[in-house]
Amino acid sequence: QLPLVESGGGLVQPGGSLRLSCAASGFTLDYYTVGWFRQAPGKEREGVLCISSSSSRANSADSVEGRFTISRDSAKNTVYLQMNSLKPDDTAVYYCAARVTYVCSGAPADWDYWGQGTQVTVSS
Repeated sequence: QLPLVESGGGLVQPGGSLRLSCAASGFTLDYYTVGWFRQAPGKEREGVLCISSSSSRANSADSVEGRFTISRDSAKNTVYLQMNSLKPDDTAVYYCAARVTYVCSGAPADWDYWGQGTQVTVSS
């Protein structure tokens, strides 16, 4: 069983919204820096947004600024990615990842734990 499980993906029309969830199993997410990444077909995995263990936020992708937000729910041991004003270019598999250090990183190799990913498709 993977330590992180994403959910909330699906098909949405341009301009619509989705909220992705990243739930942890076996450890407390509050103590970890959590990041959202995405990978479109034929492209490299890229960082989207990150929230550090001190809850400071870092925006990895300029293309999502002002549209996507990241937040934690400690009671549910879950991190969310709220995506608004979705565009076809946002279509990708979205992954959450966690790392022990308190610093965000846009490099996938820097992360310790990954989920299985959830597909987001933005299309009319």
